[in-house]
Amino acid sequence: MNIVLIGYRGTGKTTIGKALARSLKRRLIGMDDLIVEKGGMTIPEIVERYGWDRFRDMESEVTKEISALDNCIIDCGGGVILRDKNISNLKKNGIIILLAANMERIIERIKGDSNRPPLKDGITFEDEQKRVLEERRERYLKAADYTVDTSDGNVEEVVDKIVQFCNLDN
Repeated sequence: MNIVLIGYRGTGKTTIGKALARSLKRRLIGMDDLIVEKGGMTIPEIVERYGWDRFRDMESEVTKEISALDNCIIDCGGGVILRDKNISNLKKNGIIILLAANMERIIERIKGDSNRPPLKDGITFEDEQKRVLEERRERYLKAADYTVDTSDGNVEEVVDKIVQFCNLDN
């Protein structure tokens, strides 16, 4: 059974994923890393050259491939929940953990990250994050088997909660 981490940008999926993989001695799979490898360019370059639809197609291809693996920690991109088939694939052999954080913490964590292309044009960075998170909130909640708040940044505590929920020994 895989442990699948979903959540909006800046909720700690990569950080928690690394700590969880270390703790459980499992392989960590970063979906965005696989997309970059597959596309031969960064995510902003993929989006600029081919658009968000092509990026989402690549994300769905990668989701299908990694869903066949077992005993992995999967760090999903923030938009993986936008296509129902992605969640169906991930649930076949995975427990989906939603990492959530308050908006102030999210903005603090992602403000200077140039590897995150804009999702909407013509609005401020902060307004974009609020709007997109609100648009995705129901999809995140519907997909999740369990939700953990990462706002306080206590990585070990979050890892412990996930391990307890999944009923695993670490």
